[in-house]
Amino acid sequence: MNRVFQPHLDKFVVVFIDDILIYSRIESEDAQHLRTIKCEFWLRKVEFLGHEISEKGIHVDPSKISTIFN
Repeated sequence: MNRVFQPHLDKFVVVFIDDILIYSRIESEDAQHLRTIKCEFWLRKVEFLGHEISEKGIHVDPSKISTIFN
C-alpha cells in the first residue's frame, strides 16, 4: 500500500498495514482527496492505531491506559 500511496504519504494519507487514514486540513480539500466507496466523513475525532486524533491533537486512547491510572 505504501507504494500505491507514495506520492500522497504524509501530505494527506497515512497507511498502516490494511488501515488507511485520509485527512484534510479544511473541508474543501476532502473532495480532492477522496474517491472511495467505504468512508466516514467530517469526523471530529477518530481512533487510529490505539490513539485518538482530533483537533486538540493526538492522544493515547484512554481505554488503553486506564489500568495504569487505577
